[in-house]
Amino acid sequence: MILIVGLGNPGEQYEKTRHNLGFMVLEHFLKDFEQEKKTEWENSAKFKSDIAQINWQPQSSSMVKVILVKPKTYMNNSGMAVSLLTSFYKVKPSDIWIIHDDFDLPLGSMRIRFGGASAGHHGIDSIIQALGTDRFWRFRLGTGLSHSKGTIAKKTKGKGEDFVLGSFGKGESGKLRELVKKASKAIESVLEDGFPKTMNRYNTK
Repeated sequence: MILIVGLGNPGEQYEKTRHNLGFMVLEHFLKDFEQEKKTEWENSAKFKSDIAQINWQPQSSSMVKVILVKPKTYMNNSGMAVSLLTSFYKVKPSDIWIIHDDFDLPLGSMRIRFGGASAGHHGIDSIIQALGTDRFWRFRLGTGLSHSKGTIAKKTKGKGEDFVLGSFGKGESGKLRELVKKASKAIESVLEDGFPKTMNRYNTK
């Protein structure tokens, strides 16, 4: 079993914010998976999340049960929902994939990695504390501003919370759409071909 968790905040006021990129990617992925019918997320009070269960059939291996999760505990308490799910389903940390925004990376970029520190992301902090380990997968999706040279702008310094809870600008909509599509395809790629091939294919600077 694989647990794929998109991080974000519940509520209409947060839907279009940078911090909700994880939600956006999972919603796109699920629509792609079930194109012929309307998919309904289950509001699970037990797991404090919206969840959807799918069966993924890779072309060259056995079927994999996948649980998609959008925690409703708010970003800073994401670990609570992840812990409830992992305890109930007995999921190993290495079978947990976290999809989240990262303003240390420029908008449109993506890096997949295993383990490591949170780099100040409160959702990842919460999950590490709840699980007692950092040994899970992360899909880091860039939402940061860039200079013309491609380095992250310092405009967010000291204002990180305001920045991640802000909406994407009109000039960013194209890169946002492409990033959501790319991240969704990367999830499919890992399910089909594994992490090494996918990281070579999708990791960007």
